[in-house]
Amino acid sequence: MTRHIRHAAVFCALLLVALLVNAARVQVLHADAYESNPANRRDTIARYQQPRGDILVDGRPVTGSRDTGEHLRYERTYPLGPLYAPVTGFASQEYGTTQLEHTEDRLLSGVAPVLAPLPLWNEFTRSRNAGGDVVTTIDPAAQRAAYEGLRSRKGAVAAVEPSTGRILALVSVPSYDPALLSGNGATARDAWARLNADPDRPMLNRAVQRTYPPGSTFKVVTAAAALDAGVVRDLDEPTDSPDPYTLPGTRTRLVNGAKGCADATVREAFVLSCNTVFAKLGVATGVDRMRETAESFGFNDGDVRIPFRVAGSTFDTSVDRAQLALSSIGQYNTRATPLQMAMVAAAVAGGGQVREPYLVERTTRAGGGTVSAAGSRPVRRAMFPATAIRMRELMRGVVEDGTGKKAAIPGAVVGGKTGTAQHGLGNSGTPYAWFISWAQGGEDMEAKVAVAVVVEDAAANRRTISGGGTAAPIARAVMEAVLKP
Repeated sequence: MTRHIRHAAVFCALLLVALLVNAARVQVLHADAYESNPANRRDTIARYQQPRGDILVDGRPVTGSRDTGEHLRYERTYPLGPLYAPVTGFASQEYGTTQLEHTEDRLLSGVAPVLAPLPLWNEFTRSRNAGGDVVTTIDPAAQRAAYEGLRSRKGAVAAVEPSTGRILALVSVPSYDPALLSGNGATARDAWARLNADPDRPMLNRAVQRTYPPGSTFKVVTAAAALDAGVVRDLDEPTDSPDPYTLPGTRTRLVNGAKGCADATVREAFVLSCNTVFAKLGVATGVDRMRETAESFGFNDGDVRIPFRVAGSTFDTSVDRAQLALSSIGQYNTRATPLQMAMVAAAVAGGGQVREPYLVERTTRAGGGTVSAAGSRPVRRAMFPATAIRMRELMRGVVEDGTGKKAAIPGAVVGGKTGTAQHGLGNSGTPYAWFISWAQGGEDMEAKVAVAVVVEDAAANRRTISGGGTAAPIARAVMEAVLKP
C-alpha cells in the first residue's frame, strides 16, 4: 500500500514539474509570439483602461479622454481639434497614432519606463502608470492667427523663434477633427474613408510633410550665397544683368514680372524680385557654393525631426548652368517645406545662425514632475554675420518699399520676401503664393518671430495671386500675435 502511495506521489510530482516546465516554456520561450498574436487583446484593453496623458499648449490641454463605459474604455478627445491637428495628430483605437500622439505615445499612454517609480516595477506588479503630459512650444495666439488667416484657403503656416528654434505655430488648411477617428466603430471607419477620399487631403500636414517650389523666397538663400562668396560686394552696384536673360547654353529667355530689372543693383532686384538678376547671380556663384549655402540653411537634410519627421527640403546639385539659374530663383527641382523657409527667415533674423527647430518644450509625469526638457539645441552657421546684417537690410526694404508692404507692423522692425512659385506641366498650375518674414518689436533686442506662409489656392484667379497680396497679411497677423505684450 505504501509503495502504491509512493508511486502515486512521484507521478503527481512529475505532473507538477511538467506543468511548471510547460508554463515556463509558454511564458519565456513563446511570450513574444503570444503577445503579438492578433487574438491577444490584453495589451489593447489595458491601454484604454485609463485616461491618456495630455498635450498642452501654454499650460492648457488641447486633448482629453472620454469614458465610454465600453470594453476599450477611454477614447481620445480634441476640444479644438482642427486648430491643433497638425501638432497633435490623432490617437485612434482603430488606426493608431500620428504626429505628437505617435512620437510621444509611450509617455502619453503610461508605458514609458521613466514613469515607473522603480526600475522594473511595472514588470513585477503588472500595473500601468498614469500617462504623462507633453508641453509644446506653440503660442496659442500665433496658432489661431495663422489658422484664421488662412480661413478656407488651402495652405500652411510655420512660425519659429529665431533665438531658440522653438516652433510657435504649425498650421495646415484644410484641417480635420482628430476626434472623429478616436473610436473603433462605424463613425471612425466612415470618417477615415471620407478623409482619405478627400482630394484636398485634410490629414496631410502641409507645414512639415509637403514640399513646394519656394519661388522668389529662395532668393534670400541665393543672395546670401553670393555675398558670402564675394560675388556681390556692394548692394548698390549695378549687376550688368540683361532683361530678358538667356539661360546659359540654351535659347530660353527668362523674363521678369516687374519693370526696371535691367542692370539693376542687388538691392533694387531684391525689392522688385527680379528673376534675371538672381538667376545670373546663382550661375556666377556656382553650384558648389550654392549647394554649401543651401545645405547650411537646412536643405538636403532628410533626417529633421521636431520630434516627428519633417519632409526633406531639396536643392538639386546635379544641374547644368541653365538648371542652376532656375534653381537659384526657387524653381526647377528646388523644393522646401514651410518650416524650412521659416528657418531661412530665422537665420537672417538671428545673425546668420540656424537653430534646430523643436516642438516639445518638456514632458512631465501626471503629478507635474519633469521627465525631460528640451535643453540647448544644435546651432550651425548659415552665413557670415556681416552677410546677415546686409540680408536684414534687403528684407526690410521689401516690407518698407517693395512688394511686402502689407506685412508692415507699426512700431516694429519687419523684414520679408515675397514669392510666387510656378508649378505643374508647363507651369500650368495655379501659382503658389509665398511670404517669409521676421519681426522685432520696438523695445526688443532681437527678432521674436520668423514666419513662412504658403497659399495654394486652386480656386483663385492666377492674376490675383501674389506673395505680397495673398500671403503677407497672414504673416503679419502671426507676427503681431507674437509681438503683443
